[in-house]
Amino acid sequence: MTPKEVIKLAKEKGAKIVDLRFIDLPGLWQHFSLSTAELNEGLFEEGIGFDGSSIRGFQHIHESDMLLVADPATAAMDPCLSVPTLVLICNVKDPVTGQPYSRDPRYVAQKAEAYLKQTGIGDTSYFGPELEFFIFDDIRFDQSYNHGSYHIDSEEGFWNSGKEGTPERPNLGYKPRYKQGYFPVPPMDKQQDIRSEMLLALESVGVKCEVHHHEVGTAGQAEIDMRFGTLTRMGDNVMWYKYCTKNVARKWGKTVTFMPKPIFMDNGSGMHVHQSLWKKGKNLFFELGGYGDVSKMALYYIGGLLKHAEALCALIAPTTNSYRRLVPGYEAPINLVYSQRNRSACARIPVYSRSEKAKRVEFRTPDPSCNPYLCFAAMLMAGLDGVQNKIDPGKPIDKDLYELEPEEAAKVKQLPGSLDRVLDALEENHKFLLKGDVFTPDLIETWIEYKRKNEVDAIRLRPHPWEFALYFDI
Repeated sequence: MTPKEVIKLAKEKGAKIVDLRFIDLPGLWQHFSLSTAELNEGLFEEGIGFDGSSIRGFQHIHESDMLLVADPATAAMDPCLSVPTLVLICNVKDPVTGQPYSRDPRYVAQKAEAYLKQTGIGDTSYFGPELEFFIFDDIRFDQSYNHGSYHIDSEEGFWNSGKEGTPERPNLGYKPRYKQGYFPVPPMDKQQDIRSEMLLALESVGVKCEVHHHEVGTAGQAEIDMRFGTLTRMGDNVMWYKYCTKNVARKWGKTVTFMPKPIFMDNGSGMHVHQSLWKKGKNLFFELGGYGDVSKMALYYIGGLLKHAEALCALIAPTTNSYRRLVPGYEAPINLVYSQRNRSACARIPVYSRSEKAKRVEFRTPDPSCNPYLCFAAMLMAGLDGVQNKIDPGKPIDKDLYELEPEEAAKVKQLPGSLDRVLDALEENHKFLLKGDVFTPDLIETWIEYKRKNEVDAIRLRPHPWEFALYFDI
């Protein structure tokens, strides 16, 4: 779509407002809005100014002026707002140099796609993330000097199975048992209609969806599967995914969270990412007769993912809460091995289909708390490093990794169990990300500093409620 076509679309759809969106470094969509009277071709060329010092991970106050330049290919009508609003996703530029901003995550994704072409290995990378999330009815949390608490509630929560009803809201039963939400029909599944509405909202903005269903956890764990797409475009789609699910839920009087582990002792929410490399319309990961029908290149790609997994975790599982999910059990993908079909391995080769087009690698460690542009770009760079250096992923393990004999289990390396450890790993191992200037030292340093100061230390310094149960009477 060209700028002229965007302006025409706005008129045809009766748009009254233009909403400009971009992503901050941690991974939240930011925006501001214009009257459609201000919509002109200059928005796609010169851009429009904003204060970069107020955006997390961006500029210092003495260098705050930044530009947003709208990408005409991203134009879509917002499906959730009452006032007709045209949405444009933007790239960030430095107004002094006129160059794209090195800490703009969307620009990192674009550079990763360009680097793939520069290598000559392939011309297209496809990504298919599976985002899981929870739909709750109530969430309360608070923290001060003398108290700290949270409280989650859901009409589906099995903890409410014995709750006395009220005239307005009787207890009608049909609550998914812990770890048994996958996937009975209604009335046990109370969220069929809300997920359908979320799917339709996504399709209205051009995000192709395949299926939606209840997930394993009680209390409204859900998943909507998007059709795979190219790297940057899929980053855009993930942001629409979060936006549409949250806003549709709000219309229903509910709330959505993409926290990896909001509920104790039940399944967490992951973001398994399917990925493949193509060249001239040919899937480079397919080789009939190989292990799982994948090629040597696919195995080397897996080798890169596994070799760099610890450093990758700082970008693909980037919150302290991520490591409440990445623990043994609950199908947690913490084992640094690969397999076909086996869901307890970090890397899996799906065998649903033997079609050349369907062959891909699934990396199961990421979770939806990540910044999708950085997550996908980092995995591509790790995989390409594996291909370039022919990194052997070792032999596959097709057994249940949690049922191995102790001697055999001791040979399987596992991921670190905390955010501070994977940040250390990223600090020590990030040269593979710097190739082609895809990630810059400045971005990586800023990311590590932000995470350590605002997340690792913030959690480390606060007493945990369970510590009172353990130690108050010591």
